Amino acid sequence: MTKRLFLLDGMALAYRAHFAFINRPIFNSKGMNTSALFGFTATLIDLILRENPSHLAIVFDTPAPTERHIEYPAYKAHREEMPEDLSAALPHLSRVAEAFGIPVLKMDGYEADDLIGTLATRAALEDFVTYMVTPDKDFGQLVDEKILVYRPSYKGDAPEILDTEAVCAKWGIQRTSQVIDVLGLAGDTADNIPGVPGIGPKTAQKLLSQFDSLEGILTHLDQLKGKQQENLREHADQARLSARLATINRNAPIDTRPESLILHPLNKEVLQALFSEFEFRSLGRRLFGDEFQLEMTEASNEIEPSKASGSDQLELLETTPFKTIADVPHHYHRVVDAAGRRKLAASLKAQPRFCFDTETTDLNVRRADLLGLALSWKKGEAWYVQFDRNPEAAREELNDFREALTDPAITKIGHNLKYDLAVLKRHGLEVADPLFDTMLAHALIEPEQRHGMDFLAETVLEYRTIHLDSLLQDGAGGKRTMDQIPPEQLAEYSAEDADITWQLSEIFLPQIREKEQERVFFEIEAPLIPVLVDMEEAGIALDTRVLNEYSEQLGDRIRSIEASIVEMVGHEFNLNSPKQLGEILFDELKLADKPKKTRTGQYATNEQTLASLASKHPVVQAILDYRMLVKLKGTYVDTLPAAVDPETGRVHSHFGQLHTVTGRLQSNSPNLQNIPVRSEEGREIRKAFVAGAPDRVLLSADYSQIELRIIAALSQDPGMLEAFRLGLDIHTATASRIYSVDTSEVTREMRSKAKMVNFGIPYGISPFGLAQRLGIGRAEAGELIDQYFAQFSGVQAYIDQTLSKARERGYVETITGRRRILRDINSGNGTVRSAAERNAINMPIQGTAADMIKIAMARIRKSLRQAGLQTRLLLQVHDELVFEVPESEVDQVKPLITEAMVHALELPVPIVVETGTGKNWLEAH
Repeated sequence: MTKRLFLLDGMALAYRAHFAFINRPIFNSKGMNTSALFGFTATLIDLILRENPSHLAIVFDTPAPTERHIEYPAYKAHREEMPEDLSAALPHLSRVAEAFGIPVLKMDGYEADDLIGTLATRAALEDFVTYMVTPDKDFGQLVDEKILVYRPSYKGDAPEILDTEAVCAKWGIQRTSQVIDVLGLAGDTADNIPGVPGIGPKTAQKLLSQFDSLEGILTHLDQLKGKQQENLREHADQARLSARLATINRNAPIDTRPESLILHPLNKEVLQALFSEFEFRSLGRRLFGDEFQLEMTEASNEIEPSKASGSDQLELLETTPFKTIADVPHHYHRVVDAAGRRKLAASLKAQPRFCFDTETTDLNVRRADLLGLALSWKKGEAWYVQFDRNPEAAREELNDFREALTDPAITKIGHNLKYDLAVLKRHGLEVADPLFDTMLAHALIEPEQRHGMDFLAETVLEYRTIHLDSLLQDGAGGKRTMDQIPPEQLAEYSAEDADITWQLSEIFLPQIREKEQERVFFEIEAPLIPVLVDMEEAGIALDTRVLNEYSEQLGDRIRSIEASIVEMVGHEFNLNSPKQLGEILFDELKLADKPKKTRTGQYATNEQTLASLASKHPVVQAILDYRMLVKLKGTYVDTLPAAVDPETGRVHSHFGQLHTVTGRLQSNSPNLQNIPVRSEEGREIRKAFVAGAPDRVLLSADYSQIELRIIAALSQDPGMLEAFRLGLDIHTATASRIYSVDTSEVTREMRSKAKMVNFGIPYGISPFGLAQRLGIGRAEAGELIDQYFAQFSGVQAYIDQTLSKARERGYVETITGRRRILRDINSGNGTVRSAAERNAINMPIQGTAADMIKIAMARIRKSLRQAGLQTRLLLQVHDELVFEVPESEVDQVKPLITEAMVHALELPVPIVVETGTGKNWLEAH
């Protein structure tokens, strides 16, 4: 049987894992960035479970210089400093490897590549097949029938194994050793290998196909012409140097034999302790099943091999288990009769605040029957009110608590209150403000952490709650439903939830004050909860007939475009195959001299790449149109009808308050915020969203250019303020200033470019980015940005001041005080730091816009109720609100809605709200 050895390029995998989560990093409760550890560990688990290797090792670089650095000091010298969070995580990678029983190798003076190359070469002589687990393309030079590249899973992709054929196809060469020759000629910017000026990968491939090797090329320079011959002759030594730098050393003096790299049994106890320390719940359960539970660990950062056993196994230095219900004094009461309910209700009405939690049969509010209500207003004490299993009887029993739950003088506390409020509303009881949601509070206190109750109980209270999964086990290996759980067990579980939530609220309330988030919590987020409850209950009517007809129209257009593409190309091919499309665009039509490639070696055919080529051949725009229509049809037109609730005939989207760092709401199940509006085809989908009754219309109220107005308010730039105060078209006014012409002389092209600059500034747009969006040269794009800041110097000053404060404080905030922590704002790694700087510029602008519309939503709800109107808010889509309005109320509600939106925040710039009505969303907008 052939032996298989897997050699992991540890540093490359750690970098890949860290940057995979760069936009949504993972932090544990101690504030440690565990992104690299999580991704690295997930790769290990995936590899072990998928491949079941017998021999495995992880190989790391060391900081010591190698012969490459000595021969060429500029080797890798341009690389950015390692991100601080990644640097802090590296020592723990070895701990994880050791706990898995995986040998870890490193050697001063040699890179991981060299050790992998050496061991793979030795292993081939000992009848191993070696898989080099790495995303690094340079390892292709080592590939033969016994040495392969294994690219691990990435963002859901399956692992990819590259053999000699795949490597040669990727590099455009005849044998894998020519990888070195390509790098010698073309260089490698990633490692700062210079190569030969004027020679890129394509030219290198052509030369190698003619002369076989670098030395063959240099021997036959007289057969080359012009600048190419001149550059190769002048830089021959540099080419040879580059080839040496790129060559992986197969003879490193490492004292390790492949046979010794046996994967030992994992140390379950230590690995579970590490997963607890890093709070890897999902990975723990994937590896150990439902038995895995987090433990509070106080282990040292270094776990030493056990000296007592003399084995490779590890021991945990110290573990402190969580407290549980068995360890903590508590008094949980079960209420089952009318006398008990009345007595409890009387006590409840005497409290200034109390916590409540519902128990239901289903997580879907529209299918959930009420099983019970848990209440607490004192640590360690809670009551569970058990309701009749008949829904109508349960409604009557719930009425005993109506007075307390609707009393505006009592604060109601809960965790994920939106669900509980929706359940009670469905059962005829509308809970009144004020509200305190521990989930939302923690999202403002520690926005980068998780906010689930189990997590908070463990990390804040060092307490492990009863897990619902254990209650749903029937004892015979099967599952039971919520209403099948024995009442006494359900009572204890629910009472504990109320007790824990109460305790969390007592801790979070002072922390909200300490973090100066009182205004955001009490004036924006908490008042918004009942607004979202109403919106989700209301839903929006969908005319599926309109979508079905549109689906047929799109199908006809897609087939027509497909036929025209085939005609332009001259033969049939699979339009949905990036590989075939790339070959047509770049091998057949030759639309680019140096086409970009993906990490798998295929030509890049993403939307950005195609957009940059659209002017070169009509087939490219046709492909873009084809893709747009296919996505529109598959993602929205054909799937939205399935989202209609059969009972209401309406689509009930969910709106989340916690999912974005800027404070924007997020729509899901289905996501109605991503329905395209920029294309005519996308806007057509809005025709299907209709008023739910003949005497009603939809009303759209949309902030006009709100982010630009907020920039003007924050920057106090005189030019921007004047343009808005005079009611000028801001893009025309911007173009007038940038191009130094009168507004009457601004052309459509000038305005279009100015508009792109205007909208790009809040996102830290670069000359490169602007050039790509506008299809212009980078120099022209840079000049546009320079002119913008020269004319609107207040905006530049605002950006400079914002970045300066962010570097000093470590966070930025909106006008209301909503904060975004920027851990990387002072990072030594330029890429990471630049991303943090873009966030620093954007968040106060986008976050203030989010705060404004949230404030407006709560005020509108209150005004509509006070006026006794039937108008209902249905949707919030970025800067737009959509209402369903009786026709008789339109004239009354338009000014009411506009007033609330305009004055949500008082800014030193006019706020404009555009409104419209119609029988469908498209007409209204």
